[in-house]
Amino acid sequence: MKIVNLCSENSVVQKIMSELRDVNIQKDNHRFRWNMQRLGWIMAYEVSKTLAYQETDIQTPLGIAKHNLVSDKVVLATIFRAGLPYHQGFLDMFDSAENAFVSAYRYYKDKECQEVGIKVEYIAAPDLNGKVVIIADPMLATGGSFELAIEALSSRGVPKHTHICAVVASQQGIDYLEKLYKDKDVTVWTVAIDSELNERKYIVPGLGDAGDLCYGTKI
Repeated sequence: MKIVNLCSENSVVQKIMSELRDVNIQKDNHRFRWNMQRLGWIMAYEVSKTLAYQETDIQTPLGIAKHNLVSDKVVLATIFRAGLPYHQGFLDMFDSAENAFVSAYRYYKDKECQEVGIKVEYIAAPDLNGKVVIIADPMLATGGSFELAIEALSSRGVPKHTHICAVVASQQGIDYLEKLYKDKDVTVWTVAIDSELNERKYIVPGLGDAGDLCYGTKI
């Protein structure tokens, strides 16, 4: 397993991340969704550098131009609901990709809201055998949601490679996935790695509940 942190170098990504975290800018749901989509564009571009390419002849009005085009078959996956704007950024870049969707949610097993469970209710996906799967979800907290999403998607075939793409990850979640997929064809991409999870398993400093910030507070 490989880990790539896009904030390890200075770039415009830092500005977008600062807006996602800022409690004042977060009041604008549209801006929050837009920033998620923008990070999807940027991360999709970075992931695209790792794919297989094939030289292709393109007919222009005046002759033939040679271009290297992606030869891998790409499937974009996301986890409802927070992942949707982020996923759209990837789809804007990989506009011919197939798509997969997983409905998963967290719940607390105890009254103190300290023991977290995750339930997968729904999956829609194409055949994944031999394809490159990119799973985009904003938050990598414990790693449980990504684990269950990958497990659910495995019923649709064995991918050539799986890219786990998060906006913010906790070190605990990174460590968990690293142990889980140590010898697997998996790459974890993130824009920030934060050091802590609080007692309710939210990333600190994090950015809050990405789903609520995208679409409004749920009951």
